[in-house]
Amino acid sequence: MTHLLDELAWRGLISQTTGDDELRAALDAGPVTLYCGFDPTAPSLHHGNLVQILTVRRFQEAGHNPLLLVGGATGLVGDPRETGERVLNPVETVHEWVERIRAQIEPLMSFEGEHPAVMVNNYDWTKDMSAIELLRDIGKHFRLGTMLAKETVSRRLNSEEGISYTEFSYQVMQGMDFLELYRRYGCTLQTGGSDQWGNLTAGTELIRKVEGVKAHALATPLITKADGTKFGKTAGGAVWLAPDMMSPYAFYQFWLNQDDADVIKLLKAYTFLSREQIEALEAKVEEEPFRREAQRTLAWEVTSLVHGETAAQGAVDASRALFGQGELTALDARTLDGCAQELGGASVAAATSVVDALVAAGVVDSKSAARRAIQEGGAYINNVKVADADAVLDPRGTLAGGWFVLRRGKKTVGLVRASS
Repeated sequence: MTHLLDELAWRGLISQTTGDDELRAALDAGPVTLYCGFDPTAPSLHHGNLVQILTVRRFQEAGHNPLLLVGGATGLVGDPRETGERVLNPVETVHEWVERIRAQIEPLMSFEGEHPAVMVNNYDWTKDMSAIELLRDIGKHFRLGTMLAKETVSRRLNSEEGISYTEFSYQVMQGMDFLELYRRYGCTLQTGGSDQWGNLTAGTELIRKVEGVKAHALATPLITKADGTKFGKTAGGAVWLAPDMMSPYAFYQFWLNQDDADVIKLLKAYTFLSREQIEALEAKVEEEPFRREAQRTLAWEVTSLVHGETAAQGAVDASRALFGQGELTALDARTLDGCAQELGGASVAAATSVVDALVAAGVVDSKSAARRAIQEGGAYINNVKVADADAVLDPRGTLAGGWFVLRRGKKTVGLVRASS
């Protein structure tokens, strides 16, 4: 059986550790209790956080005990960013986001069985702590030179904006979290992204100084594309996990549209497919790239994990129907709303001409192009070919949510909603 660390390495999920041999020995002597933290600095987690959740789940499936920390306290402070000071969110907003993020994590982990996950909130052990206690009991163990040497802190100090004491203190709070979880649960391993390495080691050092115990840290690398650029940006911004911020259809399409050069790396990091399954898909990419089987598998697996199989199937059905290979009337309003968000949706007046609707939907760039598409037999409304260039939208033909799907040829699709 492959050792967990070897499996993580094969999947490209180890950037660095506090000691490979020591961590391997601790895991072999296990089970180990580990944690990963997620700050509510937005109303949703994103694809980068998903890597961390799935990494923790791999530890759980290997027989270790996971803690998932949602930072109700650290979210009020904010991890220092490279680009400048964070805007501090109201306490009520952060608490609301804590609950949203908990709800996003819960379906991705098992909270039952021999090694159940436990959800924790660092607000529980910081809300009643005084400034004196923080400075005397925790702050005295931190050395200023070490704190200043942290990469993000150093970069911010040398910028025009500098860094506030609030954000500078973040590493103290995260170190305290690790110490608290060690005391409460016997937690001796923290995982996180490579950009968090300074914060991870702040915790291991604090546990060593206060408790005299060896704790461990494991960082995953930043996921990049084959050309070296950062993975995960879309035209609309981040790849959010919340369906009200990125529809399951748009989420599915994001993964479906990955390049051949990147898809195998993503299958390793974001799915639980076996090595044999992924290697078989890698061969398909080499032999039959036009079938895009690896991309379809990636999109299905990740969308099913995050949104469930019903939503994933809805995204598949919508993708087929929009391009003339399925029944549009089977799609519900929420799915079509998501399609409009991804493909472009416009509002038009009632009885708008088909020519104007094609332009509004963005499938052609002019009325003359719309007329030409109709005359050449390449224009469709709700997958029905348009024969009359003078036709108007028929309100009796609207789909769920009041949408019309307009298509030019096989690949250019847009939506419009006619107002009454």
